[in-house]
Amino acid sequence: MSTAVVVGSGPNGLAAAVHLARSGVDVQVLEAADEIGGGTRSGELTVPGLVHDHCSAFHPMGAGSPYLQTLGLERYGLRWLWPEIDCAHPRDGGEAALLYRSLEETAAGLGVDGARWRRMFTDLAGGFDALAADLMRPVLNVPRHPLRLAAFGPRALLPASVAARWFRTPKARALFGGVAAHAYHRLDRPATSAVGLMITAAGHRYGWPVAEGGSAAISRALAAQLAEHGGKIHTGVRVRRAADIPAADVVLLDVAPGAALEILGDAVPSRITKSYKKFRHAPGAFKVDFAIDGPIPWADPACGRAGTVHLGGEFDEIAGAERDVASGRMPDRPFVLLGQQYVADPSRSHDGVNPVYAYAHVPAGYTGDATAAVVAQIERFAPGFRDRVVATAVTAPADLARDNPNQVGGDIIGGANGGVQVVFRPRIALDPYRIGVPGVFLCSASTPPGAGAHGMCGYNAAESALRHLRGSRG
Repeated sequence: MSTAVVVGSGPNGLAAAVHLARSGVDVQVLEAADEIGGGTRSGELTVPGLVHDHCSAFHPMGAGSPYLQTLGLERYGLRWLWPEIDCAHPRDGGEAALLYRSLEETAAGLGVDGARWRRMFTDLAGGFDALAADLMRPVLNVPRHPLRLAAFGPRALLPASVAARWFRTPKARALFGGVAAHAYHRLDRPATSAVGLMITAAGHRYGWPVAEGGSAAISRALAAQLAEHGGKIHTGVRVRRAADIPAADVVLLDVAPGAALEILGDAVPSRITKSYKKFRHAPGAFKVDFAIDGPIPWADPACGRAGTVHLGGEFDEIAGAERDVASGRMPDRPFVLLGQQYVADPSRSHDGVNPVYAYAHVPAGYTGDATAAVVAQIERFAPGFRDRVVATAVTAPADLARDNPNQVGGDIIGGANGGVQVVFRPRIALDPYRIGVPGVFLCSASTPPGAGAHGMCGYNAAESALRHLRGSRG
């Protein structure tokens, strides 16, 4: 029987391990922390009884993952739950823009831009599964659905600031801008529309669900399936160099490119070493978790029915804040993503106290305290919020990096979505999972297709490892 070691138990490491184990490989996973999951962990961060997600929280790409859908994870306790409204985008003195799973319901709330929203997203949402089959694997492959890609490409390559001009009203532009800001990059740069288009299309196809009981349910379900196929997980095992990895036919590293170089050292060919050293990380996140008494007092009550709330004002304000962050400046009003997971999953609350998750986009490695800026952005659209706060837990970029070394400088998306790297990550290659060391592969979110609890980076890397095993036997 072939053997494999997977270093790291984030969703990609676990997905890779499951795919290998289901293919008859003897797999063991080594996790440095005492708890599995990486970015898909949950816990009581503020007060007892409240469940907060550590990082990944809403899962349109998880529910729509071509690989995870094949695993039947509901048999292992994973249950998706949906809020009534996927995302709300409140605006100063105006109605919030609302994103529903229903494309028609979303369009109906956008007035004169409703028809334009339909024209932008109907084909992407209707053909999302075919599109995802191509976009969630390396770019340098023969496309399975070339017509879908041809229709998507021109829109995806546009800067988000250009794509936003398709809409006539500030309301629709703000809604699109908030989703596009998930790219964590300047919105006036090429291809920054791609992330917003895909996340919106995934939402119209699958919604923006949460995992019942916390995102850790995703990790637990993958771990349970791995155990069923004979795989083993060892926590509290830190891999610092190649000698720390047990002998195996293949090794998969769910780590950032820089960490891979630290582990493998001079064994990595110089051309790949140069590429990895040029790999750029995204700006940081400054996360604040709140325990609040009752619901958030939104000025527009519709926001209280949304799972996700984007706090950034109109499109130009969001674009300005993202430009500042990319330039290393802390904006006065940073873009803030707020999560009300309890709206879909009341089990996360306790005795009328609710968990609220929020993080601001901040410069990489930001060392200041953005807590007041986060609270101010919430208070701006929900006057009286701070009076309902029972407890607070702050996680700065340095805390994120210390807790999860893959989150370099507070980067929670596995690398910058800018320039060539938005398409080719971590390097330009037919098989970007190969590290250049025989039998060793990279499977983290720094590989295609990038961030999200979809497991596709792990699945794709495991496919590469299986090809290697078949070749070595033949």
